[in-house]
Amino acid sequence: MTEMLYPFLYAGGSGLDTLLEDVRRSTREKVEDIVRLREAVLEQYAEDLAACAARMAGAFRSGGRLFTFGNGGSSTDAQDVAALFLNPGGSARPLPALALTTDVAVVTALSNDVGFEVVFARQLAAFGRPGDIALALSTSGNSDNLIAALREAARRGMTVVGLAGYTGGQMAETPGLHHLFTVPSSSVHRVQEAQTTIYHALWELTQLELAGEAF
Repeated sequence: MTEMLYPFLYAGGSGLDTLLEDVRRSTREKVEDIVRLREAVLEQYAEDLAACAARMAGAFRSGGRLFTFGNGGSSTDAQDVAALFLNPGGSARPLPALALTTDVAVVTALSNDVGFEVVFARQLAAFGRPGDIALALSTSGNSDNLIAALREAARRGMTVVGLAGYTGGQMAETPGLHHLFTVPSSSVHRVQEAQTTIYHALWELTQLELAGEAF
């Protein structure tokens, strides 16, 4: 049965060698693509990343908190962002951060009782204060619940940050957005990989802005 499903594993000889070479070539190409994309994004947004980090550092100095959110794989990335800021390890400064994707009871209650488009906006309406930070992650930039949350964050006087792919989608047209970092790729995988670089750069630059201060 296994041989029927995966005949290339039992091909032996040149057939298997060709397959393995194709896998190696594909892997090299993907690695080269993401390295180029990450470098291009960091170069394109160098000044805006520094400006965003300075704004975020100012918010943290004033007692602000970071709220992160996204859907699907981006929800996992949102949790990673919150964990990075809250528990960076080593001598880095821990900063107040919360992922709005983690409370399953809240997310499912809002989805069931009101609608999925409000799952993040309602939480920001309850917790968000002027001076806090809202950071949304999306590969398309077209998620209705993210757009609603970004609008709510802007209404509440929060620092509003978006990470998107392609050309930014609806997120690029959302009023009140202070910083938008768009990864110019149509590949969901490449977008999410590059977004990881962006938010790690934001974290490092924010830490540099806060370095040397008492906490």
